[in-house]
Amino acid sequence: MMKLGVDTGGTFTDFILQTPTGIRTFKTASTPDDPARAILTGFRHFFDRLPDDLEVVHGTTVGTNAFLERKGARALLVTTHGFEDLLLIGRQNRDSLYDLAVERPAPIVSPDQCVGVRERLRADGSVLTPLGSTAGRRLRALCRRQAIQAVAVCLLHSYANPAHEEQLAAALAPLGLPLTLSSRLLPEFREYERLSTTLINAYLAPVVASYIERLAAALDGVPLSIQQSNGGVLPARGIVDRAVHTVLSGPAGGVRGAFLLAGEMGLAKIITFDMGGTSTDVSLCDGRPTLTRDYRLDGYPVRIPLLDIHTVGAGGGSLARVDAGGLLRVGPASAGADPGPACYGRGDGVTVTDANLFLGRLLADRFLGGAMQLDRERVAGLMARLGRRLGLDGRATALGIIRIVNAGMAKAVRAVSVERGHDPKEFTLFSFGGASGLHCCALAEELGMRRVVVPARAGILSAQGMVFADSTLDSVQALFLSGSELTATALAAPFAALEEKVRGEAARLCRGGDVVVERFCDLRYRGQSHELSIPFDEAFAERFHAAHDKGFGYSLPDSPLELVAIRCTVRVVRAKQALPRSAEARGGGRPMAAAEARIDFEDGPRMVPVFDRAALRSGACLAGPALVVDDYTTILVGGAWRGQVDGLMNLVLER
Repeated sequence: MMKLGVDTGGTFTDFILQTPTGIRTFKTASTPDDPARAILTGFRHFFDRLPDDLEVVHGTTVGTNAFLERKGARALLVTTHGFEDLLLIGRQNRDSLYDLAVERPAPIVSPDQCVGVRERLRADGSVLTPLGSTAGRRLRALCRRQAIQAVAVCLLHSYANPAHEEQLAAALAPLGLPLTLSSRLLPEFREYERLSTTLINAYLAPVVASYIERLAAALDGVPLSIQQSNGGVLPARGIVDRAVHTVLSGPAGGVRGAFLLAGEMGLAKIITFDMGGTSTDVSLCDGRPTLTRDYRLDGYPVRIPLLDIHTVGAGGGSLARVDAGGLLRVGPASAGADPGPACYGRGDGVTVTDANLFLGRLLADRFLGGAMQLDRERVAGLMARLGRRLGLDGRATALGIIRIVNAGMAKAVRAVSVERGHDPKEFTLFSFGGASGLHCCALAEELGMRRVVVPARAGILSAQGMVFADSTLDSVQALFLSGSELTATALAAPFAALEEKVRGEAARLCRGGDVVVERFCDLRYRGQSHELSIPFDEAFAERFHAAHDKGFGYSLPDSPLELVAIRCTVRVVRAKQALPRSAEARGGGRPMAAAEARIDFEDGPRMVPVFDRAALRSGACLAGPALVVDDYTTILVGGAWRGQVDGLMNLVLER
């Protein structure tokens, strides 16, 4: 089958079509008011009518945007009586403990949408107080009275016994509302995180479902899959009940695409650097993509397994401004797709893209392959106006914008590397996204990194990652064992039951393929508050001690371990078409430059050669400073860097 990957970003929507004869690409401006409009534009670019042998894989920001803008469904939160304020109270730890002017995140639901039912389970799942017989009738009346659109149910200790939640589900079924039960979505302990995740899923479910239904109708029967935050995909009919799994949908595709490409190149340690029009996403892969369950979405915890991606508001469209103290700031506000950077001709805000154009690092007539002409004269006037407020000329202002955005991105990379015990010098920087090529060499120098890879289709790598992703399902079950009772033999039966459950769900949702199962156990030393998720095998204890030592600098091999949960990940692997590869190195030596450009560097202006990336062949070598231009990204090769095109047509830069 042909596969079409579609990545909807804040500024552009990217497409990659994989066919038996090769790969075709397309990029168009996003339509934030209705993302489906940009997607249909892409469909029309490739097809007069959608073919029968097509499959679409889509990364969407609909759920994330709806949450950030608080445009989700009117949801009802049902919890155990006495715990109605749990979402408001949260945990004792505070990010800004001494900030007297701290602002709490905007609420998801109002207090009158948080209701308690009289019931109580003990921690072992035994019933202390049975669920009241009138609870269901009372909740149905409340839903009708408040025009509720979705319901989240999270009862105390329901991970140990889902009976009361299932009774409420049966009682609410006649309403036909989207219903999220914590015992189905996240059957593990920690009430606050479980409640927050369950509520976010219910809050987003109608929005995501409505969007997917509209898109599926436009596809007229063409199979549609959605990129999940864990790096895998899932058929659209399966994602409707898992809306919370789409919160990092687009960025996850990029990490997955970079990791798969790195594997083809024999690189095990990479840091992904995805700079688009609105934000920058970075993630570390040390032999495998890094997963986390401690993600926070606008201040609210999301306790599902997702790729450990650190996002900062630093993209090509990030707006520069002067703050109240007279200092230059860049981001996190973005010009987005509409009006876009000032050079697009509509907006008046100066952005990172405008700074790069002003400094000569972007060519006005080569943007998007020449499909969009950039207005440098307009940018020059706006840059001068901004500079006057700072007491600087236009050149110094533009260079300042670049330095600030680079510093913010370097801080993001350190957050996923240095702050977690990794030295970025040991890693290769994988640079992709439409704006990353102009900043990758400077970022690598700031971090002491010596190798940068700019993939062959860097501007649309997230869409490419979606095309090559496997269908994936995660499941968890709380299980408490410690000391001598914690053995591989004791875990055999619980793992088998959990695996059978996930395999059945995968068979129901996913098309045929080879099923690969991975098992994990959540372990900690007895007395600790937090745990590590460790791949499960006979040596799971030794694996835990080694992981603890790497992450925290010490281990306690003689201390008893405590298990709090087991996990299964099922991947349905189907045959994939290989990436385009050059049969042999061709065109070695330095290629001919297509033109020259005047670029402003920190030490002054300089004329540099401009290379057309489409004309570079495998084996071609070039030296910086130079510009390499393709349809979807421009690469600024620093003066201390040398580059060579490999067999996969990636540009490998070394310092």
